[in-house]
Amino acid sequence: MTPSLFTPLSIRDTEIPNRVMLSPMCQYSADDGLANEWHRVHLGSRAVGGAGLVMAEATAVEPRGRITPGCLGIWSDEHVERLEPITEFVRSQGSVPAIQLAHAGRKGSHAVPADGGHGLGPDHEDGWETVSASDDPYPEERQAATRRLDIDGIADVTESFRAAAERALAAGFEVAEVHAAHGYLFHQFLSPVTNDRDDEYGGSFENRTRLLREAVAAVRDVWPADKPLFVRISATDWLPDRPSWDVDDSVRLAPLLVDAGADLIDVSSGGIHPDQRLPGTGPGYQVPCAEAVRERADVPVAAVGGITEPAHADALVRNGRADLVAIGRELLRHPYWPLEAAHELGADIEWPVQYRRGRFD
Repeated sequence: MTPSLFTPLSIRDTEIPNRVMLSPMCQYSADDGLANEWHRVHLGSRAVGGAGLVMAEATAVEPRGRITPGCLGIWSDEHVERLEPITEFVRSQGSVPAIQLAHAGRKGSHAVPADGGHGLGPDHEDGWETVSASDDPYPEERQAATRRLDIDGIADVTESFRAAAERALAAGFEVAEVHAAHGYLFHQFLSPVTNDRDDEYGGSFENRTRLLREAVAAVRDVWPADKPLFVRISATDWLPDRPSWDVDDSVRLAPLLVDAGADLIDVSSGGIHPDQRLPGTGPGYQVPCAEAVRERADVPVAAVGGITEPAHADALVRNGRADLVAIGRELLRHPYWPLEAAHELGADIEWPVQYRRGRFD
């Protein structure tokens, strides 16, 4: 019997050949948002390594939506031209190319981690003005003030996601994911920790979720009906000492996102505030959040967080705790983890013809 991790998953008219998903992992290696040879080899290697779904890193829908000057972008046709060869190669290996569409909001305008990762003010040669649900900056040293988005600015953000989805389609991606996690712009609207608005985009649960629901609907409007749309959320802020976003909110949100056009919720957590208190980061520490959304909202989910062992990943699918298993750091360490996992679990999967001499006996 084929291990559950290596059974296909069909969503709309797209078949993902197995349940291993490369979690979007920032590379901080772009110039003006443009993909280059590093991105082609990075993503291509994970396709060669057997991941069923290869998702590109958080890709900014506009320049100020980047986390750092080194982040990918998709706000022009030139970005499309650089991404097309990547999706073509990923597809040639039997994997499904996916992209995470993102806006960093107040967590943008940072130096790349290799240069310290500190905030860059708008007057810095590599910095820019950030925007958010409120005018409170992310609480860290050297972070400049952010600007509260007005109604017109909110509409512009939604339109940027719509246009980015059209470009992602032109670039050959088969799955789009809207990034609403980790303290970035949409999460800043969702959480009462960062949203102090008193208009139609703040206050109540309905109002705080409005921007994300509108953006998902805008993406779905231009994303083909036969192609899947994911949304990544932070299921909890890990801030029980104050009004904050929690798992109950995520369970309530998930079906609303499905109504807006989403097919799967990619469940992560945290990132909204440095005071967060995680319960440890052991293997599968975020899986209970994904499981809660799947069970209580009856929505397909991807689970992520410290998943490194093939037997663990397989059990998550076999026991109905997740539909996809998103592997991040482990796939940075081991690009061919899926091929090795298939061998360990006894799955008979295709190897690239060029590598068959290295196939396990």
